[in-house]
Amino acid sequence: MMDWTDRHCRYLHRLMSRHALLYTEMVTAPALVRGGALHLLDHHPAEHPVALQLGGSDPAELAQAARLGAQAGYHEINLNVGCPSDRVQSGTFGAVLMKQPALVAECVAAMHAAVDVEVTVKCRIGVDDQNPEEVLPEFLSRVGAAGCGRFIIHARKAWLQGLSPKENREIPPLDHDLVLKMRGMFGGLHISINGGITNLDQALAFLDAGLDGVMVGRAAYHQPADILCRADRLIWGQGQDSDPVEVVMQMGDYITDHIAQGGRLHQVTRHMLGLFAGTPGARQWRRILSEGASREGADFALVRQALDAVLEARAQAVA
Repeated sequence: MMDWTDRHCRYLHRLMSRHALLYTEMVTAPALVRGGALHLLDHHPAEHPVALQLGGSDPAELAQAARLGAQAGYHEINLNVGCPSDRVQSGTFGAVLMKQPALVAECVAAMHAAVDVEVTVKCRIGVDDQNPEEVLPEFLSRVGAAGCGRFIIHARKAWLQGLSPKENREIPPLDHDLVLKMRGMFGGLHISINGGITNLDQALAFLDAGLDGVMVGRAAYHQPADILCRADRLIWGQGQDSDPVEVVMQMGDYITDHIAQGGRLHQVTRHMLGLFAGTPGARQWRRILSEGASREGADFALVRQALDAVLEARAQAVA
């Protein structure tokens, strides 16, 4: 979720769900260790529970990056072995590391030794011409033995040549059954599933089938009310559904503080465009924010204007 789940997005999502584990966008270990880009670790205390996702392939460098993440307050450090983008491949990390389970194991062992917080791995079922039935069990076995007790498995192979990152989200077909099979083979591991999950009914079905967790990416971003606003009640059996209207109002102080510190409104509201997806007023909400949030001087008053349009559309729909 690079360029998506930044700190503004995560603050918004936490208002919708108290219990969902949030992940940062992938931060590269070289950027932290060699580039000194420690601002990439910035997050609001209200975001917790939140995991830092790292990209890299040098064990010592990843260990240092993990240490920086733990010092910054993240309670989980996740190693990304699933991203197929060209810029990730050029740095020899992401999904290309599925071809080097021994190196991934070395990286995990170094990170595990460097921090007291949990070290986890997000991976694919395989890449290119690999046979997932063969490579995935070996990968889980070797990396698990190195100190990783929790895996999030994207149930689709990644094609590293010839497909864009967008195409890699749709081609080749998903193999959820293989992930379920891994759950049976590796009883000592915590295994979560990712890929193609668009609603909470699907998530509940996977949990009922024995998986330990479900990661939802694009659907939680584009239709957050359908996923996050209902998750605490349906998944954890706690509380009531959160109200998107109340969430908008709760963002007021955050947005005002962000602008006071020199930020721009659109940096926050770009993550809010899907809040009312599929409901009356959604189009007006998106239009007002999309057209106005980048303008000089735009502030929370524009968000209130967009919310008023939603409430008016709701009233008309009822009438």
